[in-house]
Amino acid sequence: MKKVITYGTYDLLHYGHVKLLERAKALGDYLIVGITSDAYDMTRGKINNQQSLMERIAAVEALGIADQIIVEEYEGQKIDDIKRFAVDIFTVGSDWKGQFDYLNDICQVVYLDRTEGVSSSEIRTEKRKIKIKVEGSAAIGNKFINESKYVNGVQIVDTNDETAMYLVSSPQKHYSQIKEALCEGKHVLCESPLALNRAECDELFSIANENNCILMEGIKTAYSTAYARLVLLAKSGKIGSILSIDATCTSMKYTGNESENQWNSISAWGPTALLPIFQILGTDYLHKSICTRMVDSSTMYDGFTKIDFVYPNAVASIKVAKEAKSEGDLIITGTEGYIYVPAPWWKTDYFEVRYENMSENKRYFYQLDGEGIRYEIIAFARAIENGKADFYIDTNVSKAICGVVEDYYNNVDVYHI
Repeated sequence: MKKVITYGTYDLLHYGHVKLLERAKALGDYLIVGITSDAYDMTRGKINNQQSLMERIAAVEALGIADQIIVEEYEGQKIDDIKRFAVDIFTVGSDWKGQFDYLNDICQVVYLDRTEGVSSSEIRTEKRKIKIKVEGSAAIGNKFINESKYVNGVQIVDTNDETAMYLVSSPQKHYSQIKEALCEGKHVLCESPLALNRAECDELFSIANENNCILMEGIKTAYSTAYARLVLLAKSGKIGSILSIDATCTSMKYTGNESENQWNSISAWGPTALLPIFQILGTDYLHKSICTRMVDSSTMYDGFTKIDFVYPNAVASIKVAKEAKSEGDLIITGTEGYIYVPAPWWKTDYFEVRYENMSENKRYFYQLDGEGIRYEIIAFARAIENGKADFYIDTNVSKAICGVVEDYYNNVDVYHI
């Protein structure tokens, strides 16, 4: 019996996929189809998939062409699979021609011509037509515009026919701008904080719900694979019970104009630093204290701020600064070990789980493209398509962030140093 193996994502299964699989099956007697997992696709920079792994497996299975379906989960698996299943022929589309010639040492490699005029990317682009208008900081806005080019169907416009807004204006403008956009029926992705107090944040989510609009918070870290993975590991008990979380975010970017824009330390870095604390320990802390070094009291511009939290069974702390420098790492301390994320942890593609016995330590690597911005855009686009936000940042977390910012501006639990 001659065995054939092929691999693919098979997102939005179409005629081209079917013809390729039929021709692959014709090369032998038994066809094995490897379908790439969501996590592995993301490590390869493929973030536009519209369907989950299980949906893609079901679609291929329903064709009745494959004799066996497996999941591709890691780089180098093709060699392992070919040896494990005693495969005679490896085949893939001709757009990969030459890239798998190294497999000729263990089996025959056949490149099949793809069906002209049919593409999953084109189908995704046609399905998703979202016009986004960018408003606010040119520096950050330009990054967003550049990264949007990697997301099928998303179009950046400067006209007034947009279906969605990306806001990166000063925090003082967020509430009014978000409210206006939502009331006009537009979806909104806004840099954090969404508002400067909890009540306004709560109101914005209510308006979004009433108008069937998506309101998402733009903390790009939340959308990266590595960060999502470390949060899950921490909450799974991998390092025992969590006792402490320490997050530091600093940068030396004070230019004098920052105070006019109000992107002070607590606004620029606070939401990012607070994210792992609220997502892992929750938002029901018992007590907090805010220690800050004010640069300009008239605009509440802080050069350095440290916030400490006390929970029923844990503590946490953040350090944020735009006029001070420290190691920008993240440490999650548990009763059995700890998670260490090196600086800059908010852009991480790598972290370690460490134990007393160093031989048990494990390193995790995940590719990060575009600082996480493109992952943020694809999540926003998917939410708009589905009419329901798959919240990477829970609304309670967004409200808690606004609550901390509100206390800072109202001098609640604040100590000046």
